[in-house]
Amino acid sequence: MIYELRIYDCIPGRLPALLDRFENITLSLWDRYGIKQAGFWTVGIGGSNQQLYYLIEWESLADRDNKWNSFSKDPEWLKKRAATEADGQIIASINSQILKPTSFSSVK
Repeated sequence: MIYELRIYDCIPGRLPALLDRFENITLSLWDRYGIKQAGFWTVGIGGSNQQLYYLIEWESLADRDNKWNSFSKDPEWLKKRAATEADGQIIASINSQILKPTSFSSVK
């Protein structure tokens, strides 16, 4: 099992739009592709309060490539993402890292 940590830096003031998009659009589409989230977080203290952190659980890099590529080309996703950005861009930048649990991690 591997995990992908994704950090989204939002355009100032646009974090609520991103959270709404995940809750009402993205997660149901992920279900269709078997993409499993391991958690979502916003910053309460420290750092930027315009960031969203989340983890996705993958069986392997091949699993990630397969599912992520299929999702990112989904016509419904592309249409709905564009609609959520009708008032302007939401995300300024995305940082993605693949994490491997250590032998002593409580998350495997």
